[in-house]
Amino acid sequence: MSGRLKFRIFAHSWISDWNHGNAHFLRGLANELVNLGHEVRCYEEENSWSAANLRQEGDDLAEAATRQFRQAFPLLDVRFYRNDSSFPAFAERELREAGVVIVHEWNPIEIVETITSLKSKLGFVALFHDTHHRAYTNPKQILRMPIHLFDGVLAFGEAIRRIYADGFGVERTWNFQEAADIAHFKPLPAEKYADVVWVGNWGDEERSRELEEFLIGPALNMRDRKIAVYGVRYPEPALKKLDQAGIEYRGYLPNLEAPRVYARSVLSLHVPRKFYANGLSGIPTIRMFEVMACGSPLICSPWTDSEKLFRPSEDYVCVPDRRSVAATIQHLLRDETAREQLANNGLETIRKRHTCAHRAQELVEICGELGR
Repeated sequence: MSGRLKFRIFAHSWISDWNHGNAHFLRGLANELVNLGHEVRCYEEENSWSAANLRQEGDDLAEAATRQFRQAFPLLDVRFYRNDSSFPAFAERELREAGVVIVHEWNPIEIVETITSLKSKLGFVALFHDTHHRAYTNPKQILRMPIHLFDGVLAFGEAIRRIYADGFGVERTWNFQEAADIAHFKPLPAEKYADVVWVGNWGDEERSRELEEFLIGPALNMRDRKIAVYGVRYPEPALKKLDQAGIEYRGYLPNLEAPRVYARSVLSLHVPRKFYANGLSGIPTIRMFEVMACGSPLICSPWTDSEKLFRPSEDYVCVPDRRSVAATIQHLLRDETAREQLANNGLETIRKRHTCAHRAQELVEICGELGR
């Protein structure tokens, strides 16, 4: 397929990634589409939840994060809309020449309804993009969306794709995994600050037990090791447990700062939310892609790579229980050769198969299937 496509992508937020991991992949994907020569416009609601919470972190940090985004993605055309009576006219004006409109699942239902209502009139192809577990954990919420008015669904894993195809009866669905933005996530030289780092949010009690077992518990028996945690939405009881285990909590981390943090840690830990370790196995979430892209040796709590995205025990180490994670951390901290091999393997797999450039090309091919 050849030709310049006109993409219009609606997401919860682009500039703020406060508790919005979807922004990581979407930024990289949009940027690579631009690099391929396509026209891309990115839309977000004014004063989104993520943006409002970022400002609560303090004006200086919010301004720095915004400035960093603009510097990292100067080619991204981000436009804002108001979710009020002005949106229908705004949408019709902005989508008049659109070829492909992508709507991420974290958008207000009235916005999604307005966009799909314009399909026939304006003649664009519309794709629904799902990078969350709600189709599995709260299908009624997803089914409130007019998903059958879309030309297809991009699902970030085979388990989610099957729900749309078999459970929701959507005719066209694609397994469209996330990937690493290697233009910004890459190995960096840095003096080590921590032995182990975990970057992730506590919120919604979706992995509280897992964090107790694979982070807090092991740390209690490794007080001689420096363990650091970044993320948001940690309630006071969780902060107290981190402190009691000797874990340093360092708060919100703008995602574009994550490569520097991974570089300053000897090892990285990943603790998937419980849904991705059972019913949605095969979906790694964005953090695994990003850690490996940064060349950081990765230890992961139980997760099944049912889609064979990586090489288990070669690209990362998966541990079955609390005792195993502590032993694995201690072993890798002592064995530099093993760390280097693990890091090099993970980086190799990401660069060969799982970059935002790979996904941008996949998306263009999907648009070709749809006649664009």
